[in-house]
Amino acid sequence: MEKLYYTIGEVAGLLGENVSLVRFWSNYFTFLKPVRNAKGNRLYTKEDLETFRQIHMLIKDQGMTLEGAARRFRADKRPIEAKVRVLDSLKSIRAQLVEVRKNI
Repeated sequence: MEKLYYTIGEVAGLLGENVSLVRFWSNYFTFLKPVRNAKGNRLYTKEDLETFRQIHMLIKDQGMTLEGAARRFRADKRPIEAKVRVLDSLKSIRAQLVEVRKNI
């Protein structure tokens, strides 16, 4: 069963970043609209999580500025989604190969 909403701490953990950075990105990229619970905590959907992964890839992996990443999102989002999927697949394959090597 898959979760409907992720807390900001869970998003930060999945990205390997600080909660404060995820909060900053959430405020900077205005197209991210987290749902708030009764306590006022931010809750993110699976689509928001994918968007955070794309932002992370653009800024941390490709070295883009915040403004450059925002422009890329405004232009066209599809190529970014494909790159993130490919990178996730490659990371998964690498982890499997490391595990096989460790077991040899």
